[in-house]
Amino acid sequence: MGRIAIAVGLAVVLALSPATPVDAQAAAPSQQASVDLPPELDRVLRDYERHWSAGNADALAALFVDEGLIVHEGSWIRGQAAIRDAYQIASGPLTLRAIEFAADDRLGYIVGAYGYGEELPITDRGMFVLTLRRADGGSWLIVSDLDRGAAG
Repeated sequence: MGRIAIAVGLAVVLALSPATPVDAQAAAPSQQASVDLPPELDRVLRDYERHWSAGNADALAALFVDEGLIVHEGSWIRGQAAIRDAYQIASGPLTLRAIEFAADDRLGYIVGAYGYGEELPITDRGMFVLTLRRADGGSWLIVSDLDRGAAG
């Protein structure tokens, strides 16, 4: 459990860090440049988008470890059953993009932005930090999903 706490802490620190990648300097001040993810990490984002867009709360919850965490209505929600209940409202075209990531053999994180709609370019509506753990079968699962809507 200590490794996960370290990964979560590191992801939050990096998400809040003022450091900016060189190619992000060309991006609009309010929008960080996207980065390409390795295929196995990108799959997590594409599955999340697909299941959210389809309104499939069961499949969304299955992307998480059994004791996974999300923030919902200002509180932490823990466990796949609670995540499934919270994601009953999920639907509509969601787009996720990564702006930072790291992973080793078992732990990783993705920092990114999200938007809604089908017309490109998608406007960022919020930001997220996913902490990840590689399952014994080799697939990445979400340990926690911390997101925040853009300030209006």
